[in-house]
Amino acid sequence: MAPEKLIMMANQIGTFFRAQDEEGAPAAIAEHLKKFWDPHMRSSLIAYHESGGVGLAPLVARAVALLGSKT
Repeated sequence: MAPEKLIMMANQIGTFFRAQDEEGAPAAIAEHLKKFWDPHMRSSLIAYHESGGVGLAPLVARAVALLGSKT
């Protein structure tokens, strides 16, 4: 999947969780990605984040960093 599509989808998820609880959002986003995204999508997003992560919302970037630290 194209990085632009992953970024858009991840940022949409981030918007949803930020509206619920901005403080707990990174962990909730990471948990959602872990539960509902296939491993290839997650690893692609982690790799994108590690290469700079341009375009990822700040809360999403924090969530992806959490995902990356658990793999």
